[in-house]
Amino acid sequence: MTVTTAGPVEHLDPSPDQPAPVEVRRSSALWVLIAGIAGLASALALTIEKIALLIDPNYIPSCSINPVLSCGSVMITPQASLFGFPNPLLGIVGFTVVVVTGVLALAKVNLPRWYWAGLAIGTLAGTVLVHWLIFQSLYRIGALCPYCMVVWAVTIPLLVVVTSIAVQPQHSGNAVIRTLHTWRWSLVTLWFTAVLLLILERFWNYWSTLF
Repeated sequence: MTVTTAGPVEHLDPSPDQPAPVEVRRSSALWVLIAGIAGLASALALTIEKIALLIDPNYIPSCSINPVLSCGSVMITPQASLFGFPNPLLGIVGFTVVVVTGVLALAKVNLPRWYWAGLAIGTLAGTVLVHWLIFQSLYRIGALCPYCMVVWAVTIPLLVVVTSIAVQPQHSGNAVIRTLHTWRWSLVTLWFTAVLLLILERFWNYWSTLF
C-alpha cells in the first residue's frame, strides 16, 4: 500500500482581479446615517405640510415663521414641483436610500465600491439640484424654507463623505485627490460661510429691522 504524504498547505493570496474591500470608518457611516435621518425627516415634514396646504389653501405651514423664513411662499411656486410633483418626494426616496446605507455601513456590511460610486453620483445630482434651489429661493422666489435649508445643510457634507468612501483618497496616488481630501472640511466650511453671507446680503433689509 502506498501512502501519499501531503505537502504544506499554501495560503494563496486573493486574486488580483478581486476588488479590494471598501474601507468605511465608523464616523463616516454614522454621518451618512445622521444626514439621511435629518434629510428624510425634513422631506417628510415638507410633504405633510404640502398635503395640508392642498387640502386647505388658507393653511399656514408650521415653517412659515416670518416674511423671509416662509415655507408657504416657497411651496406654491413652480420651482417647488420641478418635475411635475412636489420636490420633497425626491427627498423621501433619496434619503431613504441614504438611511439604509448608513445602517448597513454601521453594521459592517461590505457594500461594493460600485454601490458607493452610484450613491456619490446620486448625491452629486442632489447637490446640483440644491444649488439651483438656493439660487431660486434667494433671487427668484425671495423667501427661504427652513426645512429645505436643513436639506441644503446635510447634502454638501454628505457628498464629501460618500465620495471619500467611494474614491478612498487616502490610498490614492493622485496628489490632487489627496489634497482635496485633506482640505475637504475647510472647503465645506467655506461653502457654509458663502451661503450664509448670500442669505444675509439678500435679505439684509429685513434682518436689519430686527436689531
